Amino acid sequence: MSELNKIALKILSGGKGILAADESTATMTKRLNSVNVKSNENNRLNFRETLFSSTSMKECIGGVILYDETIKQKTSSGKSIPELINSSGSEVGIKVDTGAKVLAGSTEEKITEGLDGLREKLKDYYKIGARFTKWRAVYLISDSFPSDLAIATNAHALARYAALVQEAGMVPIIEPEVLMDGNHSAKDCLSKTSVVIKKCYEELDLNKVDLKGTILKPNMVLSGTNSKEKITSEEIAELTLKCLKNSVPREVPGIAFLSGGQTEVEATLNLNEINLKNNTNFIMTYSYGRALQQSALKFWSKDVNNKLGTQDIFNHRAKMCTLAAQGKWSENLENSK
Repeated sequence: MSELNKIALKILSGGKGILAADESTATMTKRLNSVNVKSNENNRLNFRETLFSSTSMKECIGGVILYDETIKQKTSSGKSIPELINSSGSEVGIKVDTGAKVLAGSTEEKITEGLDGLREKLKDYYKIGARFTKWRAVYLISDSFPSDLAIATNAHALARYAALVQEAGMVPIIEPEVLMDGNHSAKDCLSKTSVVIKKCYEELDLNKVDLKGTILKPNMVLSGTNSKEKITSEEIAELTLKCLKNSVPREVPGIAFLSGGQTEVEATLNLNEINLKNNTNFIMTYSYGRALQQSALKFWSKDVNNKLGTQDIFNHRAKMCTLAAQGKWSENLENSK
């Protein structure tokens, strides 16, 4: 077993998942503004440190994805944020892309940037304590999207990123997100997500990426947010598993789903259904941002010094997600809080 494969399995095994706390300063400012809290470095640190100090970090969270600001911060006790995360047995991750920009030759589609200077940045992040990374590509979905150009260019960038990350001794998370926005059917999402993921693995193969030392972070197969189609969690699970079985090479150790705009309970219910029906060798777990943090953020915003109360809310959410990652979640357990 390679060192990278060991890290990937440590992050994903035993029902553990990933806390995606890698919101950029601009995104975190929007989140804090939405709950009437001023966005400054201290408040951003306070909220994140509260979550990273919770008891569920040991039991539920195998890895935490950070943003550049956060990975360099010190906690109130003087420990570095990576030291705090490592003390719970979790691995430290870092978002390394610089965001999605308009794709040349298109007015609407995006290409994710950040390859320039990445090799040097990765060395620095490794020294600070990072052992895995994240790069997100986003794809519009409609009758004409995603285009062949968007599919090919984003797959190429993801593969180049992944090769550099493994060279630096870290595990790359491959995140090709087909967005929920639109009025598309789940069947359309299935076909287009499949094409996107297959192209990513073609490029990863060309770039000699060791798939055993990677983690895939895909969207679930859902109908669009503006679609009139009503789809059950059982159907979501069946379509998602069909997509992944036909698109993801067997060497990949695990899949950590993004929540992609689902509510906390929807993201948990759908993950649970996927695991109840999972007849693959892939670990199926979570890499959630809002779907792990939103209720905790709302509670925290009422009294930023009530750490225990905020942690209580976060612990429940993390526990529910970890149960779902094992197919053990239920509505009764959800409502037992």
